[in-house]
Amino acid sequence: MNVLVALFSVLGLVRGSLAFRFGPPTCGFTDSDGVARTCNPYGSSPCCNQYRFCDIPRPDCTCSVCIDYRIGNPPVRLVGGQDGRSGRVEVNINNGWGTVCDDFWDIKEGNVVCRQLGFPGAESVELSGFHGHGTGPILMDDIGCAGNEGSLLDCTHLDSSAQNCQHSEDAGVTCTPGIRLANGGVSHRGRLEIYIDNQWGTVCDDQFDMSDANVVCRQLGFPGADSVQSEASYGQGSGLIHMDDVSCSGSETNILDCTYVGALQENCEHREDVGVICSLGSEVRLVGGSTEKKGRVEVFKDGSWGTVCDDLFDITDGNVVCRQLGYTRAETTLSRAYFGQGDGPIHLDNLECTGTETNIFDCPGASAIDCGHSEDVGVSCV
Repeated sequence: MNVLVALFSVLGLVRGSLAFRFGPPTCGFTDSDGVARTCNPYGSSPCCNQYRFCDIPRPDCTCSVCIDYRIGNPPVRLVGGQDGRSGRVEVNINNGWGTVCDDFWDIKEGNVVCRQLGFPGAESVELSGFHGHGTGPILMDDIGCAGNEGSLLDCTHLDSSAQNCQHSEDAGVTCTPGIRLANGGVSHRGRLEIYIDNQWGTVCDDQFDMSDANVVCRQLGFPGADSVQSEASYGQGSGLIHMDDVSCSGSETNILDCTYVGALQENCEHREDVGVICSLGSEVRLVGGSTEKKGRVEVFKDGSWGTVCDDLFDITDGNVVCRQLGYTRAETTLSRAYFGQGDGPIHLDNLECTGTETNIFDCPGASAIDCGHSEDVGVSCV
């Protein structure tokens, strides 16, 4: 922590002192009335996360410019996504922002971008301007990463003078959240682990309650928490204990927005690693049909409802959806937005269920979404 404080000070990024107990860093600005105010860069800004700080914040707490404190890493940002971990990839070269073409864009390139932004890796990559069309130059094309590079610019690529793309080909990525539930056997329960400073670590159970657990579960895309499990119920973790004495109001969107005591300042052992069980609630629903047994398939993921693309979707996939909803099987599947077009994200594409799954999220599918809402799939259950 002392190394980080020194680095922040050198770069002029400390807007206050880092105390023994701390919350997320803030960025300041002077409002039109002359009063100094602060913004929380986590969650409120589409371009900042734990490794990047607002340089020019707006009064509504969004950032017009973000800077990366890690010396030597060229700037990269995600624009147009619903949260700070997804969006159109933009890079800054020669003091100008531009987009990245999706030619040859796959999960290896996504992993490099996400790690560069401080996330563990990429959850999926998006093509064809999925997060909106950028403006200005297209700075990189035909990118080829091995996957272990420290910067996207370390990957082979064509520069702006050689690219042959349009902004309809702007590449995007969704990064894996820096939070997970480990050793629980299923995705909605386990030992709480947080990714900070390029390493996973645990959270101490001191003062950890349902308000804190609800923040964790919503951050993971679940409706809320069912219970808190103390005293290493899911086994003892290893490495650092990143957080202790966590105190959330319950309204936060990121566990790092809560106050807590950080690593090397806590007074815990791994026998106090906290666990959480999240509520599954309803992860799938049918919308727009004449009865509750039919409609457009929508799934709940990453805190929002979204649709499912009809590519490769067949009766086997429909059976999984219907059984998950408590019905016997699917009578038919309906493509081309038969029940009307949804809005928001398209969460799943190219599903290939075997038919034995109990949850649609257990089915294999594409990591890159290349659909529009005109392809929203529907199903009729019996």
